[in-house]
This record gives sequence, C-alpha cells and structure tokens, in this order.
Amino acid sequence: MNKSILVSGASFAGLSTAYWMKKLGYNVTVVEIAEGLKKGGTPVNIRGNTIDIVKRMGLFDQIQSNRITMEMMEIKNSDDVTERLDIIQNDNEQLGEAEYEIERDVLLNMMLEAVKDDVEFIFGDSIASLKEESNGVDVAFKGGQKRSFDLVFGCDGIHSAVRKYCFGEEAEFSHFLKTYFSITIVNKSLIRENTTQMYNEPGKAVFLNAYNNKTDIVLCFFSEKEIPYDYRNEEQQRNIIVNQFSGLGWRTPELLEEVKNSKTFYFDKLCQMKMATWSKGRVALVGDAGYCASPAAGMGGSLAIDGAAALADAFQKCHGDFELAFQEYNKSFRPFIEEVQASAAKFGVEFLVPRTEEAIRERNLQ
Repeated sequence: MNKSILVSGASFAGLSTAYWMKKLGYNVTVVEIAEGLKKGGTPVNIRGNTIDIVKRMGLFDQIQSNRITMEMMEIKNSDDVTERLDIIQNDNEQLGEAEYEIERDVLLNMMLEAVKDDVEFIFGDSIASLKEESNGVDVAFKGGQKRSFDLVFGCDGIHSAVRKYCFGEEAEFSHFLKTYFSITIVNKSLIRENTTQMYNEPGKAVFLNAYNNKTDIVLCFFSEKEIPYDYRNEEQQRNIIVNQFSGLGWRTPELLEEVKNSKTFYFDKLCQMKMATWSKGRVALVGDAGYCASPAAGMGGSLAIDGAAALADAFQKCHGDFELAFQEYNKSFRPFIEEVQASAAKFGVEFLVPRTEEAIRERNLQ
C-alpha cells in the first residue's frame, strides 16, 4: 500500500492503533514524548467487547495467564473498622460476566511486543506542528525532524498536542468533574493482597489497592473550581495533594509519607472530553484525547483498545477510504462512548467521593 501513518502517543490507544493500522497494510510510525513506555497507573479491566478485541489481537491467553484476581473491597472508618464489605466474585464467568484485570505495565509491554518489530518508534520526541496539504500532513517534530504522512492519529491523552493543533484548545472540549486525583504505586503490600480498602471524609477519598506485592495509593478530592497548575511539574502536584490531605484520619499520614518519598506519582483532574467530531481532514483522535470518560469509569485502557478497533473496523468497511472511515468511526462508536460518559459522571464520582457525611453513610449502608 505504501501509505504512511503517524501515531502520537505510545499508550493503549497508540499501541492498539499501531497494531491495527499495520495489520491493514499501512507503514506506521509512533512518536512518544517520553524516553520509553510511560509506566505506572492502576490495573486495567478487560471485559465485554474488549475481550473479543484482545482475542482478535492474539493477546487474550497472555492476559488470562497474568490476570489479577481481586477478592474484596472494604470501606473503612477512621478507627479502621470495616463499615461495608463487598466480596468480589473470584470467578465472574459463572455469572456470565467475564472480567480480566491486569497490571497496566504488563499489558502495555504485551502490546509493545506485538508491534515493535513492524512499527517505527521515535521515543523522546513529540509533534511541534501539523500542516495538512492536499495529499498528506506535513509534520514538524520538536527534535527538528520534518516528515510527511498520509494520516495522523492523536492517541496522546487528555492533554493531546494533536487535538490542540488541529481542533482547538483543551478547555473547549474538557468537562471538569470537580475532582482531582493522584496515583502512587509502592513496591510492597500495605494491606492484605488482592484487596481494596477505601476511606472517605466529605469531599476526600483514600484508596489502597494491593496486588502482586504492590499497592496503589489513590487520593481523590473534590474541588468546585479548577486549580491552576503545571501538569509537567510533579513537585507542585505532590504539594497540592499533601496540602489537601494533611490532617485527614485513618492511615492518611503514613500514606502521605509514602507519596512524598515515592518514585512513581501521577496527578490530574477527573474530566471528560466531549467533541462533536473526532476527526478533521486527515487527522483523527483515539482514546482519552477524543473521548476520555474519566478514571471514575474504570475504563480508560479498555476504551482506548475499543476505539482503536472501531477505527480499524471502519477502515476495513470503507475499503481504506479515510474520509468515509472517519465518518463511520464517528457514527458507530459514539453511542457507546456517550453511554459510558453519562454513567461515569452520574454514578462513578458520587460513589468514589461523596461530598457530605450523610452521603458517605448512605453509600456505606447500601
């Protein structure tokens, strides 16, 4: 075919898009601003339609053999007493609800292995500008390189550079869900293996998630207005979290020490990306860049995998006509995204971060 595609971002959206477009016969280049795969983050849930997609990608057996089996979720009070206990079914298949939870980094490495020999990777660089011409897109990279591609896919997350250059500023599409969160992963079990513990005070939530001798520390807080901060300044972000959670009960003081001293730290707002279209000319968006549902949905990784497959299926259906394929992608995948976003906004955030003592009590007694 000899047609070339540039994918911006080497996370689930980017690696999945690279896999499918290579399979369709395109020459694929992936550019990633980090020096390698971005590690860290909470485990990924593979369920529903995503199971069929990873089977098509030949990844299912590896996912199955690396699955995490979470056993229970405990909601604690300040005295460390369990107020609510949810037993997580060890074998959801018996209920006809197959679900496979897997470490984010393990799945990312699997996907990289699936494409690394067939796809060109440019790590430590990013797109500086995009200019669409009649027969392609001229791309300038921050490292100084200039190249032309037939199509460009923005798979570069909620702060997408591709979206900014082609569609407009982030603020035009980002819908703030009045919550911020941080993720810190420590290489030890702070609670019993394969369990989740949760503690709330009004407008604040503390989560511990233990598996494979690691513990995710997730801290969430309500904020009526957006907080100005530099999303590349980690020290500033840690300070925001420490200030927000100082003085909280339960195990929060010791957990803040872990956060201060940890090597892995991620902080951002809970938001949703809502766009009238995910494509413009020869450029399209996949995953969080186009339709982030927020981490409250628990589906960031799987939505990216689903979106890349929906895009590839549209290309196949439209025999490679990118204009028709983009129309099909926008039309066929949108109802699913709108359903997930509505559910996350209505139920996810309210369950995770109740704003009043009364709402916490009600949630715990449900």
